[in-house]
Order: sequence, then structure tokens, then C-alpha cells
Amino acid sequence: MSKQSYLKGRLSQMPDFVFSYIQSYYDGESVNTQIAYSIDIKIFFDFLRIYRFTKIEKNEDFTPEILDSVTADDLLNFKAYLREYELRTVDAEGRERIRTVTNSNYGINRKLSAIRGLYSYLYKTDKISQNITDKITFTNIKHRMKKPLTTQETVKILDVIFNGEKYYTGRDLTEYTKRKMRDIAIFTTYLGTGVRVSELVNLNIEDLSFETSSFIVTRKGGEQQEIFMPPQVEQELLAYLDERMKIDATDKNALFISRNGTRMTIGAVEKNLKRYCLTVGITSSDKTRPHALRRTFACRMLEDGVDIKMVAELMGHKNIEVTHKFYAQYSNRARKEVMQGFSIIKASDDETDGGAL
Repeated sequence: MSKQSYLKGRLSQMPDFVFSYIQSYYDGESVNTQIAYSIDIKIFFDFLRIYRFTKIEKNEDFTPEILDSVTADDLLNFKAYLREYELRTVDAEGRERIRTVTNSNYGINRKLSAIRGLYSYLYKTDKISQNITDKITFTNIKHRMKKPLTTQETVKILDVIFNGEKYYTGRDLTEYTKRKMRDIAIFTTYLGTGVRVSELVNLNIEDLSFETSSFIVTRKGGEQQEIFMPPQVEQELLAYLDERMKIDATDKNALFISRNGTRMTIGAVEKNLKRYCLTVGITSSDKTRPHALRRTFACRMLEDGVDIKMVAELMGHKNIEVTHKFYAQYSNRARKEVMQGFSIIKASDDETDGGAL
């Protein structure tokens, strides 16, 4: 079963307004994201049927009016419920299976975010009279600062992608050779434009325009944005496109395709990047994921003096506070450079006082 079919099956067991919410709010997002939010909403409905509306037999029987009667206490109880709950499923032989599910603070927040988004949609479309989720605070999470790739690490990764013949032998070399032009185009585009990995794999051939040196991506929320290409990105995409047009792919429109002729997946891009990173000794999980390249792009832009508002626009951030997370990375290095150039005593003071503090 394809992921799209699985998503449709999930949504068919939900009220129509949930289908509309997922389709309108998460249009342009990956299918995985849409599935995740539909599952989060199902968990919420399951909770309400067990502890609040016991006469409702099926989740598809929920109406906006019923959700409008949910109280702040109900939401607080749901938040506590998410910490640990039992999930009942039926296997292929019709036997009921029960397993205990626990959620981290991150998992709790993501599920609350899905419910808040649903209520916001219902309120904005005049289907409910109030958005009760505004009264619920998210669980505090201590975010660990993730660092961008250093210049040396970036050079290493690019070297193995461009010159894999120096690193691989035998079957590994054969596999590398087959994907070389494609991977050069993928990771050069990633580092050179800072697009999201989901936006990258969803690119179609028709999205490229070498006349304007740009391509069109669909951002979060379904909005389209024109991304302008640096000369090296344009050069590598043009070289790859010559090779791509010779391949009889299953997906005729997809720009980046797998060796099976299907559109590249996010997972495949992640797997390939990790392989290249490990080849050159980069093992930190923060730096072997595609988002590390996006993080690196943002920090390089800030280092080059690009205004943070422009960086936010280039990254597709609707909220500039998200961009400030990248600014913190740049700011750390800037502070380090200032401190490394700082002397407790000036040379003139040292000459006058004989070097004594």
C-alpha cells in the first residue's frame, strides 16, 4: 500500500472537517507529515471517546459542535494522558493487541500542536465559537544547540561527493558512479540554496528555469516561492539535467530520481548524506542529517553580512524567530573571534607597566 493510500484510509475514518484541515493546512508538506498529524488527531478523538464523550462510537461521528464543548480541563487531562497510555489494535487474525505508549515532551508538544492547528482551522472557518486550545501551554523543552558544518567539514563532504573515486572501490565505487551526477546536483543545490529536503525531492523538471536562473518550490503551507540559483548550483543542475533526460523514469516529471526510476525520497537523501559523512569521518548525528546543510547555508549567509530578514525570506521562514536560532550559531562564532582578538592589557600599557597586571 502506498503512503497516499494509507493517508486516505486514515482520513476516511475521520470527520470531513479533519480531511479539509489536513488538506488545506498541510498541502505541500510530505505525506509522512500529513499522516503524522492525522494520527495525532485520532489519538485525541480516541481519548475524548473514552473519557469524555462515551456515547460516541466512532471518530467520524465527531462534529465541530462537539469539539466546541471541550473544556480546558479536558485538554489538560489529554496532555497528562499523553505521557503514557494504552493503544489497542487488532492484528490480521482478528486478535486484540494492547501496548503501552509513552511520549517525550517533544512528542506531547507535537500532538498538542496538531490539536491546536485543528481548533485554529475550525475557529477561523466559523465552525466553532472559541479556540479553547489557546489556554493550554506547551511542555517546556530544553533545546540543545545544533551546530552547522565547519568549513573544513563542508569541504570534506563536497570532496567525497565530487571525487568519490578516491574513496570507494569495488561495488561501492560502482554504486557511487551511478549516482554521482545526481548527488552532486542534490547536495550542491542543498548547500547553495538552503531549501528543505522535502522541497528538494518534490522538484519537477518543469520547475527549473535556466533563463531566470531559478526554480520554484512549494513551501510549508502550500505557498510557492522562486529560488534563485548561485552560478555553481545552476551549473551542476544543468549538467545533471542532461543525464536525467536520457533516463526513462517511472515518474516522468520528477527531477531527482532513484535507480528504480521513481522520485527520490527524503529517506534516500538522508541515507546518502550519512554515507558520505561517515566516509570522511563525520559521525555527529546533528551533522549527518540533511538539515545540517540547511543550517550551514543560513549561517554562511549571516557570516557574509546578509540581513537576517533576507535570510528568513531565503529560508522560507514565516516567523523570523526561527531564523534567530541560526543567528545564534553565527553569533557564537562572532563572539569567539572577538574574544580571541581581545587582550587583557594593551601593548602600550604593557610597555608602561613592565607587563604587570
